[in-house]
Amino acid sequence: MKKTFISFVVAAVAIIAAAVPAQAQFRFGVKAGVAVSSLHFSKETFNAENRAGFTGGLMAEFTAPVIGVGVDLSAMYVRRNSQWLHDNELTKDNRDYIDIPINLKWKMNIPVINNIIRPYIATGPDFAILTSGRAIKEGYRNRKFDTSWNFGFGAELFKHLQIGASYGIGLTKALKTFNVTESAGISGHNRYWTITAAYLF
Repeated sequence: MKKTFISFVVAAVAIIAAAVPAQAQFRFGVKAGVAVSSLHFSKETFNAENRAGFTGGLMAEFTAPVIGVGVDLSAMYVRRNSQWLHDNELTKDNRDYIDIPINLKWKMNIPVINNIIRPYIATGPDFAILTSGRAIKEGYRNRKFDTSWNFGFGAELFKHLQIGASYGIGLTKALKTFNVTESAGISGHNRYWTITAAYLF
């Protein structure tokens, strides 16, 4: 079901991008920020806490004139730090990903102030490839590929600087336990806030 839903959304985003007029604005730039992550476990006995990491990379954006609807695509390096408590044992995990978020974005057209500030909202899938590729410790293993869904908002300042925040909900298992008698098969899904600044040329 999740795979079908994700495939449908990616196809819809591709169709929208293809339908954007030829005079649509294309821009690219750099983006960096902070990633605040936690793991949402399938069993309540795992108590996860928010931990701060970082992100940085490149961004491209297509926007249709007047209506302000478009698509943005990023290729980001992300460090997601997590820690959780189970049976009074604290486990810490630093996970490195190559993150590829694809967002459908709407920039609000507000006459008079458009050249100064332009609010926007965005949503779309996020595909993450694990690069650390290791077991945390005996009993825990990170998955090599993770898919999430992002909901974001922000503002574009002076037509070049975009300040934004997004919340990501993991759709697939980012971590799974094994060889742990009382918790075998327990899985963790990513949950994270990302706050970024991007400069587009």
